[in-house]
Amino acid sequence: MIIRVLTENDAEAYQALRLKALQTNPEAFGSTYELELNYSVEQVAQRITSTSNKFTLGAFMENELIAIVTFLREINMKTAHKGNIYGMYVASEHRRMGLGKKLLEELIILAGKQEGLEQINLTVMSDNNSAKKLYEELGFRVFGKEKRALKYAGSYFDEDFMCLDMITIE
Repeated sequence: MIIRVLTENDAEAYQALRLKALQTNPEAFGSTYELELNYSVEQVAQRITSTSNKFTLGAFMENELIAIVTFLREINMKTAHKGNIYGMYVASEHRRMGLGKKLLEELIILAGKQEGLEQINLTVMSDNNSAKKLYEELGFRVFGKEKRALKYAGSYFDEDFMCLDMITIE
């Protein structure tokens, strides 16, 4: 398995996996399959291209993109000490093999190289116990809950807020 920062050349593979994620677990993401199906390859390429405050990692097995996650650092002066994890997804046929953990470990290493980063935040569906367990193994702690954070197909889903203190792991 190879984990690396995605580039614009990975846009088609990213879009295919992202659409699969939105179909497989629609309740876990703020976006929808219907919305992102209309994104052009150019839009996706722009979305995954790294900047000074953003990068997207991908895990590849035999040249197939099987897992993705995005890190986005805050740019406002008062919140620039924080970054956020978005869009974490491991293809269902590759779960429970440690890929998600390896992907997040790499994200934490890369994000940790950014000067002044003190914490990494994420949200996770409150009932997604396997994901929460993974995040806790990496040092994330729940610090709050948003009731009815997302509404999909007439059902509400709560989200837990989790935080990794980067100061204590340096």
